[in-house]
Amino acid sequence: MKILIVMDPGISIPVKGYGGHERLVEMFAKEYLRQGHEVDCLITSGSTIEGCSVINFGKEGFPPKKVDAQKAIYIAWKFLWSKRKKYDLVHNFGRLLYLLPILNSNVFKIMTYGREINSGNIRKILKFPNKNVAFTGCSKSLLARVSLPGNWHAVYNAIEFNKYDLVDSVAFDAPLVFLGRIEKVKGCHTAIKVAKAAGRKLIIAGNVSPLEEEKAYFDAEIKPHIDGNKVEYLGAVNDAEKNELLGKCAALLMPITWNEPFGIVMIEAMACGTPVIAFNMGSVPEVISEAVTGFIVEDKEEMIQKINVVHAIERSRCRATAMKRFDVKVIAQKYLDLVIR
Repeated sequence: MKILIVMDPGISIPVKGYGGHERLVEMFAKEYLRQGHEVDCLITSGSTIEGCSVINFGKEGFPPKKVDAQKAIYIAWKFLWSKRKKYDLVHNFGRLLYLLPILNSNVFKIMTYGREINSGNIRKILKFPNKNVAFTGCSKSLLARVSLPGNWHAVYNAIEFNKYDLVDSVAFDAPLVFLGRIEKVKGCHTAIKVAKAAGRKLIIAGNVSPLEEEKAYFDAEIKPHIDGNKVEYLGAVNDAEKNELLGKCAALLMPITWNEPFGIVMIEAMACGTPVIAFNMGSVPEVISEAVTGFIVEDKEEMIQKINVVHAIERSRCRATAMKRFDVKVIAQKYLDLVIR
């Protein structure tokens, strides 16, 4: 099968820093190649993905300037219209508007959402003649928040499990970890309270949000507790550091107070054998297999209780269970299974 992957321009591949959709784009492009398909990528100028043909698409720079974002639409339209008979599948991780010229063409189209969905744009687009279009969201929770026409499927996010090392056992009093961007809805302040109440060390890793109110949150509710002993802050970590950090901890704490669409950090922890203890919000009940890959809890008191029994979870089984559900090989095939041939 001949596949085109499309992504909004702005961040180049390979990703140098965090990267969200950009990491997924690179990962799925490589997996489609491994499965024997021919892959082209319409992505940020200067990007490279080994084995793929890259079509340069807009400038590096995030967020993009408004004029550059507008130019990107016309570049995508021109390319997709001229190549509409070349591909069997166009997998779009970018703006839905890019697909307008081929909306009613025979090529199969997958429009993938990893964050909140703008239902108004979709309703407008689907008023045009269309066929062979599938929409995907990264969790059932995300899809449940909108009621939309069209062919919709929940297809979870993925990671490459072979890039994470299983740590089969840790000490009974191994530290806990909070990993993610430090902003109030992620619940780092609650993780600190929980760890202290449980008498356990907490390691915090992640960047502080650049928003002024989130900087103030860090200064007021996180920074005063950092002592390098009971509460340690590492800042942002790279992939190798993340793998080592997650592997040496007893559990990942996720006391979120928002409906997170997926939360890739959960499956990154599981890939190291590290269970996740998370509040029952958003996609959490879809991702965690209760008492196998972690615990779903309702409040901080229940989170403290589960910390005391988390050592009973078999870490190798935790990884194996998550791998069967969220490895890139599994999820890539779920996307390909949507294609009508």
